[in-house]
Amino acid sequence: MAQCARPVVGLNMDVVLASKTTRPHLRLHLGFLDAVLTAGGLPVPMPPYGKKAEIEKYLEGVDGFILTGGLDMDPRRQGLPMHRSVQPMPERREDSDRVLVALLVERRLPVLGIGVGMHQLNVASGGTLIQHLPEELPRAMPHFDPSCTGPHRHAVLLQPSSRLDEIYGEGEIRVNSSHHQAVKTVGALFRVAAQAPDGVIEAIEAVDPHWFGVGVQWHPESETASALDLQLFECFVQACTRQSQPVLMAA
Repeated sequence: MAQCARPVVGLNMDVVLASKTTRPHLRLHLGFLDAVLTAGGLPVPMPPYGKKAEIEKYLEGVDGFILTGGLDMDPRRQGLPMHRSVQPMPERREDSDRVLVALLVERRLPVLGIGVGMHQLNVASGGTLIQHLPEELPRAMPHFDPSCTGPHRHAVLLQPSSRLDEIYGEGEIRVNSSHHQAVKTVGALFRVAAQAPDGVIEAIEAVDPHWFGVGVQWHPESETASALDLQLFECFVQACTRQSQPVLMAA
């Protein structure tokens, strides 16, 4: 008996530059692969092609895309000065990701942005970022704690009637947290989907109800994620499944 094909999910990869102890290589957290497989999708990582034609060709073969976490976006590309706290991702990744994100937005492919992936979606649609939370919002609660022996966690308040509220099924959840930047103003294509109790934006989602475009600040792929986080991947893969199914025209 024939089995239904899994929807193909693309994932961008992190670039690790050469150092005294390592050779240049690509990196992807195994949690992404495991989560997509468990949710019913087929993960297919994408190297940083860089050129639009090559990325377009790759996207023809996927039904949705996960923008993975990593180092910071270079603020100079957003017309801002460099901040001492910023750790820019390698140029090769940022160059490729900028083309990739623009194409994902243009094509309205189902997309899940995680960490800096959410920042990329927001900036691509005209939004801005807080470069360093401790300076711009000194009264904000801790969102990163390097001294913590276990995972740093805090509450997140989901916006009523949002897509994330439907996915997680609660008005408040607890998430892992390890970020010093955050969304400042939300881009035109998105709206706030969740905030921390201090008002920091923790998730955004597309205003278009027909487009699964979601970004979260926490890391649902991590070993410190909650059991509820799998539901996010499941709903994303369901959107990819709908994307893969051809629309039948009435005779």
